[in-house]
Amino acid sequence: MTTPNNTDNLSSEFPVPEVVIQRLPLYVRVLTQYSSAGEEVISSEQLGSRLQMTPAQIRKDLSYFGRFGKQGRGYDVAMLEHQLREILGLDRTWNAAVIGMGRLGRAVVSYPGFAPEGFKICAAFDTSNAIVGKTISGLHVQSISQLTESVKELDIKIGIVTVPIDHAQEVIDALVEAGIKSILNYAPLSPKVPEGVMVRGIDPVLSLQSMTYYIR
Repeated sequence: MTTPNNTDNLSSEFPVPEVVIQRLPLYVRVLTQYSSAGEEVISSEQLGSRLQMTPAQIRKDLSYFGRFGKQGRGYDVAMLEHQLREILGLDRTWNAAVIGMGRLGRAVVSYPGFAPEGFKICAAFDTSNAIVGKTISGLHVQSISQLTESVKELDIKIGIVTVPIDHAQEVIDALVEAGIKSILNYAPLSPKVPEGVMVRGIDPVLSLQSMTYYIR
């Protein structure tokens, strides 16, 4: 199997569409499942079948990062998974902080699925005096006034916002001021952020609303 050539140059010359970047983790998930099952080769048809995508779309997505595999032979599962993890930065550990330790925040810090994928939640923050100082899922809850100091001390790169919508923008502003450029936002809000800051929103209600189109 061939490995990607000059992927850095390709990415700089041809900007990768956002929708392609969002699909890469789906490819990694399927490849991981195939690898765990002992499979060594996978075709674009097999990937497409698992992800309800056309083989042509998968080949086009991967072409942004170089050449993988050979026509008629498919992709080396282990090699492609490794390369995509490297492209996504999943070959290292990323420290994250959760802001808002209500029911949602507590659920997030107790979720066991982050650590195996390289995301370490190493700090938790809140504004309530009733919560600050408590230990939740092994984390000492700090006041949000300590955010900037902790971000630097713990090398936190990702902020996870689990506060009510009324406080989401001010919390996101505080994260940006602290130097955080990657934010996962659970509040049903489209926040204002400066250029260079990436915000991903998670809104289950929106997902449910789109699903009802198919069952109405």
